[in-house]
Amino acid sequence: MKLSVGTSRTVRALALALAVSIAPAAPAAHAAAPSSDCATQWGSQVKHSGTHSTRQVTDVRSGRHTCFDRLVVDIGGHGRGRPGWWVGYVPRVVMDGSGHRVPLRGDARIQVVINAPAYGRHGAVTYDPADPRELVDVGTYDTFRQVAWAGTFEGQTTLGLGVRARLPLRVFVLDDPSGRRLVIDVAHSWS
Repeated sequence: MKLSVGTSRTVRALALALAVSIAPAAPAAHAAAPSSDCATQWGSQVKHSGTHSTRQVTDVRSGRHTCFDRLVVDIGGHGRGRPGWWVGYVPRVVMDGSGHRVPLRGDARIQVVINAPAYGRHGAVTYDPADPRELVDVGTYDTFRQVAWAGTFEGQTTLGLGVRARLPLRVFVLDDPSGRRLVIDVAHSWS
């Protein structure tokens, strides 16, 4: 059986495609596959809780983990209630009160709104960042690119979180004797 030139090229292209598809893949030089322990079901939709606290924001910290980067907001002082929150991806993070844009590094932005003020009942400041543009140093993190202050106004506090990309996130509160901690984890990858 004689094949035409066009058919012959098509057969060779199909044979080459088949050979490539069954050949073992070479490992990527710099991209590590996510660990099976890093599987998340978190999703990237808005996370929220409508409760409110009269306790105050007292500190912002961060940490690196195997599968995610973590932001922790300490909520202590005198007061009651479990702090609520609204945490979600937004086109831009805006300052409380003024609505001015908060510039952030990264290809995606997360607005963190905590239903707790950063001032006491008589107006005394409980959290006053040294550098509002860089609340914590995340220069070597896998996912976080920047954590910035976006203000405290009318009983709520807002932070901006610049991240590498839109990735899964989760939010929860941890209780301890000195207060509560709002925890925001952003995964290193979709898995």
